[in-house]
Amino acid sequence: MSNKQDFLFELGCEELPAKALIKMTKSLHNFIGDGLSQLGLTFEDSEAFATPRRMAVRFTGLDAAQQDKQVEKLGPAVAAAFDQDGNAKPAALGFARSNGTSVEELSRKQTDKGERLAYIANVKGETTTALMPELLSKAIAQLPVPKAMKWGNTNYQFSRPVHWLVALFGSDVIDFSMYGIQAGNQTFGHRFHAPQAITIEQPENYEKQLKEAQVIACFEERKATIRIQVESIAKSQKAIAAIDEDLLEEVTALVEWPQALLGNFDQEFLEVPSEALVSSMAEHQKYFHLVDQDNQLLANFITVANIHSSNVNAVIEGNEKVIRPRLADAKFFYDTDRKSRLDSHINKLKKVVFQNKLGSIFDKTERVKTLACKIGETLKLDQEQIARAADICKCDLVTNMVGEFSDLQGIMGKYYASLDGEANDVCLSMDEIYMPRFAGDSLPTSNIGLVLAIAERIDTLVGIFGIGQIPTGAKDPFALRRASLGVLRLISEKRLDLSLDTLIQISIATFESITLSETTGDDLLAFFSARSNAMYQDKGFSTPVIKAVQAVNVLKPTDFEDRLAAIQAFNERPESEALAEANKRVKNILAKSDIDLSNHSINQQLFEQEEKDLFDTIEQVRDYVDGEIVSANYQNALSKLAGLKDVVNRFFDNVMINADDTEVRKNRLALITELRHLFIGIADISLLQK
Repeated sequence: MSNKQDFLFELGCEELPAKALIKMTKSLHNFIGDGLSQLGLTFEDSEAFATPRRMAVRFTGLDAAQQDKQVEKLGPAVAAAFDQDGNAKPAALGFARSNGTSVEELSRKQTDKGERLAYIANVKGETTTALMPELLSKAIAQLPVPKAMKWGNTNYQFSRPVHWLVALFGSDVIDFSMYGIQAGNQTFGHRFHAPQAITIEQPENYEKQLKEAQVIACFEERKATIRIQVESIAKSQKAIAAIDEDLLEEVTALVEWPQALLGNFDQEFLEVPSEALVSSMAEHQKYFHLVDQDNQLLANFITVANIHSSNVNAVIEGNEKVIRPRLADAKFFYDTDRKSRLDSHINKLKKVVFQNKLGSIFDKTERVKTLACKIGETLKLDQEQIARAADICKCDLVTNMVGEFSDLQGIMGKYYASLDGEANDVCLSMDEIYMPRFAGDSLPTSNIGLVLAIAERIDTLVGIFGIGQIPTGAKDPFALRRASLGVLRLISEKRLDLSLDTLIQISIATFESITLSETTGDDLLAFFSARSNAMYQDKGFSTPVIKAVQAVNVLKPTDFEDRLAAIQAFNERPESEALAEANKRVKNILAKSDIDLSNHSINQQLFEQEEKDLFDTIEQVRDYVDGEIVSANYQNALSKLAGLKDVVNRFFDNVMINADDTEVRKNRLALITELRHLFIGIADISLLQK
């Protein structure tokens, strides 16, 4: 056998959960790759394969064995290991025995602590085939299986029953077994087209042999094939295929040999809002929908079969037969809902619990209305429309359509409000109150939707924090992390002059009959701070820059972001390092000082030249810097402060702050306090680091 071979491992089983397939396969691939590296085995390349019935990995150019290595262990000092006659003492005998050798076989090595006994041995590297079984067992055991099951009369557990294992190193089968199955070199093709066993002679033949058995093993190749087929069918209909990437991933995980087929449904169903039809087709049947050039839904769908049928029409008719009753249900629910106005459902919200300690959805909408109107007053918006939108913003929750299709919450509210003749912005806000629904999602376009979106999230955050259910670890049942990030985005990206502290305090006051924790406000501000840290790191701001701004307790998200941008730019200037160091020095000196400076005024008569220069410079720039800070022109202010570098450096190079004379020391402390105040108006730049 050559020094390098290709390695292939495949786990074959019943159809795996589509949404877990890629995560599990990546985990298998990464764990084995990391494990090989830790074992000192190198490889040239690697790839993963995933289909509904298999997870596989291939590592090309993998070492056949670990490198031999020399092991050296130091023992006792020679002087302590032998007596005057050269006979071995217990220390030498014990060291030799612990290493499985004799004293005569030990070496001697000169060290910085004198000559010592040493055991030196050449250890032969383990072969890859010998190391693989343990690594494979660990790799499978750590897979993120969403829900394990048992099968047959065994106690084995996995996501689905395991039927075969392939473990090859070159042409050699690795001696590995798991789930009562001995690994071999046989895999299986498509369940229907090629169910016979296939012998894999070499790992490099894996994809080719499976493709001959009508299985596209590469997930990305299969996904690209589906995309091409779907778009081709759409083009033949002079339509556009609406390919949702998450749906495409899921469909790819459901088929091994895809065949896209065009189906139709009755035109009358197009009277139903398109979102309801799309939800039914995508969520329940995994269909792709088609739209025309104006983005209007067409009465067609594309399904992807896992078989190339000789009777394609029968497959299409079967899919059409399945989707028809689902669309009929949607139409029935829609027609039924239209018989009642949206506001007729307001009182029903009193029976829908938001949270046991926080009351009903009706109670929540009342609180949201109060907070939203306060926000609207600040932003000079129409109070009447805000109140109207708040009253009905949750009413679609108790409609038939949302009861059946929960993902249409807000969307159906928008349609029903429009049918009722509500104002356009009120209608839009029914849906926009939930924006952004996820990271990167669009923000509301209407002012009413914007205000409701903020108020709704603040109410949830205050309420849940107030009753002590603060998110811990991975547990966040009310999606409070997402809600806080949403608030930060809504305020900062829409450039709203709103303070988090003010919003929280107004919201706390709306929980009139509910006792909230006394620390709710502080806890929530700390939570927002942690979320903003993560959010702005994702945007490319460094941790020191973020912490420098957080240190001055900025509670307006727009102001926070403006300061971040200014500090980031300042931190890239050559003067920033020296000024940051100077501020750090000032901060430490003042922290250690126990002198009360509250009533102390600076006495210029006590100045040396460097003190006078610093004082005069501070006086010259103070009004300009303060004015720019008030106007939020932080970059201008920092540019002016950058000019202090030389005078600050001369001051610290030549002036002893802690002078023996108490009055001089107090005067100098007061001077550097003025310097500190000049910078701290924007951020604590002492926290900046290169």
